[in-house]
Amino acid sequence: MNSRRNFLQKLSIGALMPGVVGLNAQSQEFKIDHTIGGDEFWDQVRAQFPLTKDRVYLNNGTFGPSPTPVLNAIKNSLDETNTIGEYGHINPLRGGLADFVGIKESEISLTHNTTEGINIMAWGLPLSAGDEVIITYHEHVGNALPWLNRAKLDNIVLVPFEPAATQAENLDLIKKLVTPRTKVIAIPHITCTTGLVFPIKEIAEFAKSKGIFTAIDGAHGAGTFDLNLHELGVDFYATSYHKWMLGPNGSGFLYVKEDNLDRLQAYQVGAYSDLGFDLKSSPPSLKGYVNTAHRYDFGSQSLPLIRGVIAATEFHQEIGKDKIEARVRELNQYLYDGLSEMTQVLEIKSAKEADSRICMVTFKPKKMDYEEAYKAIGKGGFRIRIVPEAGLNAIRISTHIYNSKPEIDAFLNQVQKVLV
Repeated sequence: MNSRRNFLQKLSIGALMPGVVGLNAQSQEFKIDHTIGGDEFWDQVRAQFPLTKDRVYLNNGTFGPSPTPVLNAIKNSLDETNTIGEYGHINPLRGGLADFVGIKESEISLTHNTTEGINIMAWGLPLSAGDEVIITYHEHVGNALPWLNRAKLDNIVLVPFEPAATQAENLDLIKKLVTPRTKVIAIPHITCTTGLVFPIKEIAEFAKSKGIFTAIDGAHGAGTFDLNLHELGVDFYATSYHKWMLGPNGSGFLYVKEDNLDRLQAYQVGAYSDLGFDLKSSPPSLKGYVNTAHRYDFGSQSLPLIRGVIAATEFHQEIGKDKIEARVRELNQYLYDGLSEMTQVLEIKSAKEADSRICMVTFKPKKMDYEEAYKAIGKGGFRIRIVPEAGLNAIRISTHIYNSKPEIDAFLNQVQKVLV
């Protein structure tokens, strides 16, 4: 009788969600035809995005629209969870997320966004009054405020600098800023303002030789680079899945190098952070923290969101991480070259050096207010972003794999129409 009841229960679940039974539901299968190349290859990638074709989306640096397999994975998991009432657990999925960026499962903390990871870094590092932290004048608010708050409350000293034009110059600049009081280099992998790429691997090697922590704002790193964090050599790296990874809003991760687990204090803790506690002992006691970065992602997590993140990693891997990086660089250079032909009416704020760019180009109109130009360009059917940060008063364009060269051509024509 019980066997028959269990069979009927499974059958009813299957009827509600065809092909989805139990807590092992996977994202919709997505396959790319790698026998074709060029624009035809990327056209099939674009076909996976429900993103409207009524306008051209050029603001991936703020938010990366998800492809259909990611949306399906989230929806299927939500349907499943709310149908059978079994919430499940994210732990079995951690390994794949860690592998995607070349780290150990024990080194990944699952957060809700980049800013959450940065706060964990900024507050957890062992800093005292007078200790120095190197940052840039081009920080996103998500990296600026956590460090400013720590400085305000604990009297650490922030040392901001204006980035230079090339990777070599920026490496030399950071070396010159280091003093015996320098404890942390807390800069972005890619600036949100001009899309400048810092030579993080070389900076991390130098920092390590001086006993300095590297705490990197990686908001624009995962999903653009073929990223391997062990090879990059940083101590900590915070990022979001909802930008270049094309995953769901409210998901991100923090990488904590295994050697630094007991050097980065966990302040916000909860279920799964501890090794055990006893409220009846005298005094009540906490035995300690789990020996993994899981200590930082306290309490319940959203299984549907993590299912979406897994689907996003599968989407990237099916296309090829190296192929995605090459395409992102190709579109970025194509956009840069096009804007370079209009220097009579605009000033490009992004680096000329190709190695110092990957996914964003920023320019400032010479004869028109930047906000006025932003609105006029947008009316032509283009979603872009203004850059008031660092006093740039400029316009930022960020392209990803769903964009095409014809879309960039249309944008360039609109810019010329507005500015000339």
